[in-house]
Amino acid sequence: MIKKIVLGVSLLVSSSSFAQNPTPADTATKRILLLGGIAHVGNGTVIEQSAIGIAQGKITFIMDGKGFKPARNAFDTIIDIYGKHVYPGLIAMNTVLGINEIEAVRATHDYDEVGNVNPSSRAIIAYNTDSKVTPTVRSNGILLAQVAPTGGLISGQSSVVELDAWNYEDAAYKMDEGIWLNFPSTQIIKASWADSEEEQMKRSAKQMQDLTTLFDNAKVYSTTKNPEVINQNLEAMRGLFNQTKTMYVRCNFAKDILAAIKFCEIYKVRMVLCGGADAWMVVDELKSRNIPVILERTQNLPRRDDEDVYLPYKLPALLMKKGIDVSITDEGFWKDRNLPFQAGQAVSYGLTKEEALQTITLNPARILGIDKTVGSLEDGKDATLIISTGDILDMKTSIVTVAYIRGKEINLDNIQEQLYRKYLKKYKLD
Repeated sequence: MIKKIVLGVSLLVSSSSFAQNPTPADTATKRILLLGGIAHVGNGTVIEQSAIGIAQGKITFIMDGKGFKPARNAFDTIIDIYGKHVYPGLIAMNTVLGINEIEAVRATHDYDEVGNVNPSSRAIIAYNTDSKVTPTVRSNGILLAQVAPTGGLISGQSSVVELDAWNYEDAAYKMDEGIWLNFPSTQIIKASWADSEEEQMKRSAKQMQDLTTLFDNAKVYSTTKNPEVINQNLEAMRGLFNQTKTMYVRCNFAKDILAAIKFCEIYKVRMVLCGGADAWMVVDELKSRNIPVILERTQNLPRRDDEDVYLPYKLPALLMKKGIDVSITDEGFWKDRNLPFQAGQAVSYGLTKEEALQTITLNPARILGIDKTVGSLEDGKDATLIISTGDILDMKTSIVTVAYIRGKEINLDNIQEQLYRKYLKKYKLD
């Protein structure tokens, strides 16, 4: 017998769940039909009245649903979502979500390893699936995240996780997929609190020399199949030279970006630029080498007093119009919940809504090498998707009512919603 459901906004009122993270969902077993929703595929296509089939955690079909009549007993559940919007699950890039809990408490910071050179450091083993922050992020449609370390010259390795799991092994979607480099900057800071210009130049030169020596050693080490002495840092870097791992390079200024491009070319490693405030100045160099860019926030100020005040808003369009794969991210971890609105900011400054959606769905998936299974709503891909009552990019209308990760319906409750319901009762506002 088919169970037919009409979705609405519902509140979980169980007092026993207060201050507890929702229990991870069970493995998907039901055959589900989502009928009538406005499907934003993620590749620029929009299906105004769609039919989406889900079975065994995969999208079995997506098509125009006008006049669609399912075969008898073809689905266990049919969900009417007429007028609602369906999107691929959003992907947060370059985040410390799950490895940072309370900013003011050092003991909860697992994103910055001791030492300056830590390519063997793995963010995934520090990932906390019980973080109170994760459900608040998930409720705004972010279902996957690239958890990345931040400190030192070489921070360590990032991994992609699903935001609904019992432990880090369950959460891991793609482990140790890239290594993060904070590229030595040649910019001189002129401020009363800064070191002298000579000290800054000396420090930058030393870091560059250390980096070159490390990569020289790592490249030679990578050609040795069975080294007599195992070096964990050099072992971690093997994947860079056969391009099974990506080198994520954090830098912002044009001169530094060009130096980073040259450095990665010398060692023949796949580069992704993160930050990239000056990427518009070197767009031809980035395009000619197919270097994707992860932009840190659109809701930001320009870096120079004489720059266009709207430059951060315009930057995604300036790069995407040149054919560069652009991903937008937010800073920190709890702010990741604003990811769709960071992308939405670019809509008024050159991007279409579907292009903006692509910067937080399909483009990140391509950069991470997981686009064959997530990032868009297509046959055979994971049923990792969200349903919203309005435009996901608009904070005024975006209300995520349902989310699936590989066909599992995710509980979207979180501590902020729980506190909201608690004080509605206290002040008798419900």
